[in-house]
Amino acid sequence: MNTKGIILIGASGHARSCIEVIESVGQYQILGAVGSSQEEAQIESLGGHAVIGIDTDLPLFVKKYQYAFVSVGQIKTPEIRKRLFNQLVELKFEIPSIFSPFSIVSKKSLVKNGTITMHHSIINAGAQVGMNCIINSRALIEHDVIVHDHCHISTGAILNGGVEVGEGTFIGSGVLIKQGVKIGRNCIVEMGAKVFEDLQDGFKFRNF
Repeated sequence: MNTKGIILIGASGHARSCIEVIESVGQYQILGAVGSSQEEAQIESLGGHAVIGIDTDLPLFVKKYQYAFVSVGQIKTPEIRKRLFNQLVELKFEIPSIFSPFSIVSKKSLVKNGTITMHHSIINAGAQVGMNCIINSRALIEHDVIVHDHCHISTGAILNGGVEVGEGTFIGSGVLIKQGVKIGRNCIVEMGAKVFEDLQDGFKFRNF
């Protein structure tokens, strides 16, 4: 398989998880990571992949690198990931989707550019996942679920059939969402919560 060179935009904890998945796929060769000024010194923490610059250097890097991927994490807010993703689009980088070889992604689902599926996640038939999303380890996206752009579905979360998650929402680890429930935009559903009713935009939810 011919590998394609790619740079990662983000150089902290989530980037290490992205590296694990990308290296297990074997389709892309990681050429370096682009961080903030604070991240620039974290070379060894990225498993030997050098931090080659900071995000203000991206207009220069597009002349040298074709592929880029947002590897910044998302918990409290999607705004950093959204800004970086939109910047890559404006600069005309090619932004792939990355699928762990240990995840299951139905051929009858739709996953858009910039999304990553981590190890042992499942996206079932009829599901739709938007751009620049994180489908984290062991997350289950059941049939006919819609996850809009810039969402993070965290480790072990279960989204049952027909659930809809609005743009920019964070679903915490171990969250269970009843079938057919609609979650609004820019919500935070905290770890371990069980959601049985719709949530309005911007809602922060916990039930423990």
